[in-house]
Amino acid sequence: MRMLGRRLAGAIVAVVLAHALPSAAVAQDKVKVGVFPVATSLPYFVALDRGYFKEQKIEVETVRLIGGPPTAAALIADQIDAASVLVTLEGMNTNIKKPGAAVYISLNSQSETYPMEQFVVRKGFQAKSIKDLKGAKILSAPGPGNVLMAKAALEANGLKEGDYRLEQLDTAQHLGALKAGTFDAGYTLEPTATMMRQQGIADTLETGVIARTVLGDPKADAFVGGGVISTRFMTERPEVAKRYAAAWLKAVADIRKDPESARRHLLKNTLVPESAINDIPMPGFFAVSQLDDKSIGQFQRFIDFSMKLINAPETVDVRKYLKTY
Repeated sequence: MRMLGRRLAGAIVAVVLAHALPSAAVAQDKVKVGVFPVATSLPYFVALDRGYFKEQKIEVETVRLIGGPPTAAALIADQIDAASVLVTLEGMNTNIKKPGAAVYISLNSQSETYPMEQFVVRKGFQAKSIKDLKGAKILSAPGPGNVLMAKAALEANGLKEGDYRLEQLDTAQHLGALKAGTFDAGYTLEPTATMMRQQGIADTLETGVIARTVLGDPKADAFVGGGVISTRFMTERPEVAKRYAAAWLKAVADIRKDPESARRHLLKNTLVPESAINDIPMPGFFAVSQLDDKSIGQFQRFIDFSMKLINAPETVDVRKYLKTY
């Protein structure tokens, strides 16, 4: 009888454990995140690597998406719940097509203080400023946002279409294209620009291009991208969205407090080499709660300017698509 009792007790324990294990797994809420493996996605990498999503009982599924258009399309189609970074022009244009598809919980500032986009010129091509690029063959980072800003900056420097040739090219190919002499100059992003300078392939003509062109001040905050979640995600799973945002914003706080430590997360998550990790500049990461009226006003000016460039059918009030947690 004692043997039978022990066996029965063991069986009961096994059954209890068998039922307990699945419930532990269920405790992790899954969130699909579109991820572009670039420096502007740093909050995602920090939150993932430091376990902040796990702290919030969230299991993220990384959906690799290269550039803004596929990210916007995935948000519109409800294929992802959030995105590590989305160009704000493309995000607001997405909201015209499907209101609330892209709601920003943090924004990335680009300027001379936070260099990201810049014009570069290959070694051997005679140009000391953007206005010297007349007749040049110029590459651009891909996506309508980058191409339009490149053209706007060229126009602001007295160059109209026909004075140059501009082609968009995947950023990973920029270094090789300038080294080979296929292009004379480029509107490129970090860390590519730093790698070009380190290898003696190209020099920077101008940083803070968008802030100077659109806001009239190279040190102003040009909020060109940011981390987003969808309204569908917030509506259908509000508590999960809140926990996701908590993990995200904890990572943003880490970056602001100790950027040198945070930038190390780019090594295993992007193509940034060890030789460049300490030199590449990063954008300024801001939680939406940190934006004041002046910052939001600058953001609105950038979006208004950009929407005119793409002949958008309507204006967008940026405050509608900013979420504070």
